[in-house]
Amino acid sequence: MFSKEEAARLRQQFWISFGQYMKPILGAEGSPVNWINYKTGVKNIFFRMDAEKKHASIAVEIAHPDEGIRDLFFEQFQEFKLMLENTLNEQWDWLPSVTNTYDKQVARIELVLPNVSVYNQQQWPNIIAFLKPRIIALDEFWTDVKPVFEDLK
Repeated sequence: MFSKEEAARLRQQFWISFGQYMKPILGAEGSPVNWINYKTGVKNIFFRMDAEKKHASIAVEIAHPDEGIRDLFFEQFQEFKLMLENTLNEQWDWLPSVTNTYDKQVARIELVLPNVSVYNQQQWPNIIAFLKPRIIALDEFWTDVKPVFEDLK
């Protein structure tokens, strides 16, 4: 078991490593991207990547505080579901209402990689191999659909 400080250091070290690994990869529009802290450019829509004790995950999180607007955004994503799945080459879980890590109600479209731990450095390549193609695919998808969501603001 790790101390709180050691656990925080390992998590931080993982994200630094991931960021260095992803730094040379340009976004779909050919410009540099901060992959770890991806900016969608649309308020209340986030691309979240997590690496935890028992799993890793990647998600689109719709965090608008107004439930009706959040539902509207989620429905718009559902309109693009086939396009998203074709870009990702897989199906993700669609959750219209969940509580996020900040105890806020959000809608999420996510994929979880179970049975990996950010605290096991030998599993970092598996976590990176899980996150990398998916965040790149989300960027590609977002380049095509972002204008629709900008108009919903």
